[in-house]
Amino acid sequence: MTDDLKDVSQHFEFGENWQDYASTIDESHVQRAMESMQRLLTKDELAGRTFLEIGSGSGIHTLSALRLGAASALATDIDTNSVKTTSSMLQKFAAERIWKSEEKSVFDLQTEGFDIVYSWGVLHHTGDMFAAIDKALEQVNPGGLVCLALYRKTALCWLWKIEKRFYTNAPESARKLLRGLFVSIFRLACIAKGISFRNYVSDYQSERGMSYYHDIHDWMGGYPYESISPKSLTSYIEPKGYTLVRAITRPGGLGIFGAGCDEFVFRKT
Repeated sequence: MTDDLKDVSQHFEFGENWQDYASTIDESHVQRAMESMQRLLTKDELAGRTFLEIGSGSGIHTLSALRLGAASALATDIDTNSVKTTSSMLQKFAAERIWKSEEKSVFDLQTEGFDIVYSWGVLHHTGDMFAAIDKALEQVNPGGLVCLALYRKTALCWLWKIEKRFYTNAPESARKLLRGLFVSIFRLACIAKGISFRNYVSDYQSERGMSYYHDIHDWMGGYPYESISPKSLTSYIEPKGYTLVRAITRPGGLGIFGAGCDEFVFRKT
């Protein structure tokens, strides 16, 4: 694996965004994250299991797994700020649980064996999504589960890839201008649909627990960037000895306002 895929300087600074957002997290955010996780994983599936998160971000999903009964958890991330934020989050909300937070690329993971491997909205930002998926699959114990959320392929993914590369390398003044343009267009779309933009923002709850404006920054700067259709992902993973357990998918479409994540759970046979 080439070193540039593990070079954080070539990636959008996700950790800074997570660090800023994490300062606002309270118990209500944790509860929402736990509810979100249970869309993919039941308490019975988590109870007493070992848990690995690839790309921990704020750490709120590792925390959710521990709160829902995971026996132990390892949270990994390539970004130093994400590792610091995850450690702070777990010390604050799960100090009595068994966990570790490590700065590590998915490409450096050794085959340790975990009952549940979880990676939400991460592997499509590695620079080599399929190699990253393979590394994630290598970590799963026989009979274990791998949970992945990946950007849905849309007609405009090629354009968003160009935008993300520009945004990641742009000064803050240009970033602010692009964010303002995106929000303005989205506000007009809300008006056209008879939706209150103010209520949309105040009620906003992303699957990862992020606020609306943190999510916009995360989306616009999410480089490297890849996407995949549910059919293509299933066709890639199942021949490797996995069976699809459940999936939460969304329409593909043009992707005018971006691409959301499809979510999948596969069991290793």
